[in-house]
Amino acid sequence: MPPEWHPHAATWLAWPHNRETWPDNLPQAQDEFWQLVVAISRDEPVCIMGDPTQAETKLDLHSRISKHADDNIRWFDIPTNDAWVRDYGPTFCINSSSKRLAAVDWKYNAWGGKYPPFDADQKVVTRLLDHLQDHPNCRHIRSDLCIEGGAIEMDQAGLLLCTSSCALNPNRNPGLNRQAVTERLQRALGASTVIWIRGDAIIGDDTDGHIDQLARFTPSGSILYAWADSEDAQHPGLTSNLDVLRQAIQSGSIQKELVPIPMPDPVTFQGTRLPASYCNFYITNRSVFVPQFDVPQDAAAVEIISQHFPDHQTVGLPSRNLLVGLGSFHCLTQQQPSP
Repeated sequence: MPPEWHPHAATWLAWPHNRETWPDNLPQAQDEFWQLVVAISRDEPVCIMGDPTQAETKLDLHSRISKHADDNIRWFDIPTNDAWVRDYGPTFCINSSSKRLAAVDWKYNAWGGKYPPFDADQKVVTRLLDHLQDHPNCRHIRSDLCIEGGAIEMDQAGLLLCTSSCALNPNRNPGLNRQAVTERLQRALGASTVIWIRGDAIIGDDTDGHIDQLARFTPSGSILYAWADSEDAQHPGLTSNLDVLRQAIQSGSIQKELVPIPMPDPVTFQGTRLPASYCNFYITNRSVFVPQFDVPQDAAAVEIISQHFPDHQTVGLPSRNLLVGLGSFHCLTQQQPSP
């Protein structure tokens, strides 16, 4: 699995249509989603999955794409239950010798069975590969590990970060211990070392603690990690995660600089705190798109991240409405690397 800043052939997304995910602000979430799509399309091709049987989806997508008049945005007739393609879509890998593209198809149960139905999402990898005309021989790797793409983070040297609160949770992999899960991750992704952090720290996170909310690699050799001060209820969990990263550095398991990204002030919707984190940024061929939540920390997060992506433009885009669905840019995207 190449790092996210490896050159992309395309980015895959799924049109947000589930009114149970955004019961009170779906149109506003769709507008923010489209801003992200247009921004990504300036850097690389964008492939949007949409259900052709949903007239509203078809009409809205066709209208937006035609108005944009950009061949870099394409729509694919692939039904989905929800928009979080990072988690149910393929985790693309590249064979180091043959350069052949492969798609890891994890078992998916909607974050421990929290949000049925998810039958369409379970079929996305197979259906997506049917549309992958540029790589007709893309290898389909079916894994017996129940995990989501947002739960794994890997750098260019084969170092993988994962959270025990997610991958070792009985609601996903009952009967599998850490060693068994580690071996499956290494076999599927080519990881050399797996660092396990606790994970579950962010209030409102229904994923049981995905790594893409907590810690991210950068090409500068650093790990950007989510951090909150002692007055924040998230502080103890984030401290536990940081302790593991520090211990890994002290033991010599990893050689990285640890850089904190302050958590935003609480972002709420109808009285409920949402899982806002700037670690949920997405990297394209030219840019890093950082979610913005209309809070004072927005600009500082963009500045911190920009220092560790010197060859990219770092851009803040609105994500407060998307966040109501309990995810942001990284959750909504899946990169297809160039072999």
